[in-house]
Amino acid sequence: MLVVMLLAAATLRLCPLARAQPLCRIHTVRTGKMFHVGQPTQGVHLYFSSATARLIKHPCKKNIALYLGKQLFLTRNNFESSLLPFSIPTSMQVGIPEVTSAHFASSVLLLVVNRKVYIYDYEADSWNASIGIKHPVSQISGDNCCYSEHPFCLDISNSVFAYLLGDLTSQTNIYFSNTQGYRFQKYAHERQAELVGTLGGIFYFHSLSQIGLLLIDQGKAKFGYSDHPLNHSLGLPFDYNGTLDILLTPGQKGILIFWYENSLLVSRNAGQLVDPVPVREGHHILYSSISEANVTIHSVAANENELAVLTRENNLYYGSLGILSSFLIKFADQNIWSQEAVLMFTELGILEILTPLPDSFFPAFDFQKCPVNIQAILMDPQLQVDFCKVELLHGEFANKMFIIDMNSELELSALMIPRPGTSPVPLAMVSNPYSLGLQAVIYEDSFTYDGNTKHRLNISLRQQHHWGRADPNFTSSIKRPTISTITLDIANKEISCVDLKPLTALISVGCDLEKKIIIQNEISACSKGILNPVALQDNYSYLIEKEAYDPNFRRQRATKDLVVYYPYEKLGCPLLVYYDTPWKPVVELWRGGKFQEVMEAEYVLLEVNGLFTYTYSLTARTALCTSQPQNWTTVIENAGDKGPFIWDRENYVSCHDPKNDAPLKWPNVPYQILGGPTANKVTFEQRNGIYVFFISIVDPYYSYCPLQTTFSVYVYGAFPLPLIPSEITMFLLMVAILLSVWLAYIIPKALRTEQGHRFQLLVQLCRRY
Repeated sequence: MLVVMLLAAATLRLCPLARAQPLCRIHTVRTGKMFHVGQPTQGVHLYFSSATARLIKHPCKKNIALYLGKQLFLTRNNFESSLLPFSIPTSMQVGIPEVTSAHFASSVLLLVVNRKVYIYDYEADSWNASIGIKHPVSQISGDNCCYSEHPFCLDISNSVFAYLLGDLTSQTNIYFSNTQGYRFQKYAHERQAELVGTLGGIFYFHSLSQIGLLLIDQGKAKFGYSDHPLNHSLGLPFDYNGTLDILLTPGQKGILIFWYENSLLVSRNAGQLVDPVPVREGHHILYSSISEANVTIHSVAANENELAVLTRENNLYYGSLGILSSFLIKFADQNIWSQEAVLMFTELGILEILTPLPDSFFPAFDFQKCPVNIQAILMDPQLQVDFCKVELLHGEFANKMFIIDMNSELELSALMIPRPGTSPVPLAMVSNPYSLGLQAVIYEDSFTYDGNTKHRLNISLRQQHHWGRADPNFTSSIKRPTISTITLDIANKEISCVDLKPLTALISVGCDLEKKIIIQNEISACSKGILNPVALQDNYSYLIEKEAYDPNFRRQRATKDLVVYYPYEKLGCPLLVYYDTPWKPVVELWRGGKFQEVMEAEYVLLEVNGLFTYTYSLTARTALCTSQPQNWTTVIENAGDKGPFIWDRENYVSCHDPKNDAPLKWPNVPYQILGGPTANKVTFEQRNGIYVFFISIVDPYYSYCPLQTTFSVYVYGAFPLPLIPSEITMFLLMVAILLSVWLAYIIPKALRTEQGHRFQLLVQLCRRY
């Protein structure tokens, strides 16, 4: 009896294994064929060059995807309807319709067909050929920003590279486009001629503010970067077996996935460190890399946080792209592989195995789908997966974009609820610490609510440069705006935390568009009755004499007087300034309609009509310059045909900067920079009238914004200039004085002579007469 009971118990334990649920249940999508009964669209069917199918999902528009295989299929509903093979119009004259690369750039699909780039606007259903590419290309690469309509975010989606894979890096032709691929121009890497090896790819790593070139030489690969500080050396080499496909995961975190038939590598810092992905069973590592598992990788899929691998041996591996580490676990086997099968994440924790199926009666293809519920699979006790230690991780900042300007801070907050009896460790990771010196500090507060312990996580973000914690030589140019991402996650999070998505936000370290400058105008010419605001609004005009202005801004006299119409709608009433008192404007910083501070940063002024009847109280010597300071004349000459108003934070060089090696040859020239460390002011000549000034903040460490505006000044109190120049008046006065002295001396002396006596007698006779 006991033996029977033991056998029954063993049978019961084995039954769940024998009747184990399959990974997925296969179904076929056959809908939508009624729209394809007629003749197929005119064009040439495209095909993918690789023997292994690929799938590309739009990172922002989750229902849009492109299948690449013997046929191409473009879907806008995640393959929920049958589709005709994707075709290119015969008018494009592509020749061999072989596709070697594809990329979604915002609202268009870019395809490399027969070594040329073509653009398909799927919203307008229109095709175009790219302009500017003069040499054959095989690959196209780019990224997409899904967080905001901010111009900085749009620039990411519009930036695209085109290149020929496997060409010698030192000699290859690389093209770059910032117009979604419509127009390309030649890209020249600063050290390209020195780089050794063939080109394995070029990518714009926005998370590092770097352009990275993958260099392949003798079975090893490494990245070379474009900007300081990473451009001083190459990244660490890693094994390069076969031609690796490279996936940039969404979210600008800098996570790259490299894969081939027997190789799977991951980088979390845009290629600086590249490591194999181990395979685990429970807490034990079965293989240090998937290549040791003796399988052939067929398809790889990834989203912001998850990774899946399908092999030809009908193996399905799943893993998470953790903030500190990544690993895979193997799911139970099922007959799910086919030559045309691909993997696709449709949403968080839902993976689909997709295969197109031809129909003998219709030109449209059906799609076989096998959806995998990751969370349900991970509950299988045979996988020995630990339970998730966190019940909730929530923050309002997730999937949003924020701006940190110069000298600004950003405060974010999140809520974490741990599973009772556990103490998970939250961790905030910044994707771009090297280029920005951006640091995140977490302050954790615990409180109890409804009997549960909750943790409020406060994250403080600021550039270390302004905290004094970073070596300026370690970060990239602090003057240059760039981006980063902040990710809040749980350190060494269990793979069972499928629904616990990391909280990620995009941080634009750059211009806050809500900032502007305003010139304080408490005493105006209208408030003192000097000018009439009604008259100013009635097409008011004034005359600038030709001796006082230069239309070329070179302080040379013009050939004719200038009539200027005053733009009252833009400038309002002019600020009142007494001509004989040194003056500088009071500049206020405003943000979102609210006053922030009186600005003390360095700035420059230029009279927009070319008036030059003003100068500055300091010279290069008295401003304590150690090198020759810039001035408007030199800046305008160096600008070429860009216009006169081009002096800004981008081209400003301080004469107090020890790195400025321009010798101080002319110490007595006027010092034209106001604000900052000097007490420089504007001094006006003896002339009354209106001045319209352009002001530009040139201090590169005050704000990333081009803070500029125009304002008007009315100078009063100067007496009219005399009609005769003062030099001539002084000369005539001196002549008159000398003549008077001479006459006072010579007349008495002449009267004592014989002729003098005769002159006196003549005078007496005249009086008598």
